Amino acid sequence: MSVLIAIVLMLGLTFTTFGYLIYFRKKYNLINDFKKNYNAGRVDQRYAQRVGFIELSIGIALLVSAVVLLIFRLTN
Repeated sequence: MSVLIAIVLMLGLTFTTFGYLIYFRKKYNLINDFKKNYNAGRVDQRYAQRVGFIELSIGIALLVSAVVLLIFRLTN
């Protein structure tokens, strides 16, 4: 159970960090081939904002679930 908590916590931190950097700091280079696709006109900045928001949301959800798992483990 503690391995599961550690994995979920690390994934949550990673997704939250990348989502924060993309959504708030506008580090669009973290998205694979964004610059090439942007120059070709296939994607725009709204696409990058959506990717960042989705990653941030997934990261927060994973962090919350890790905390819930940790609390559940400590109470039993």
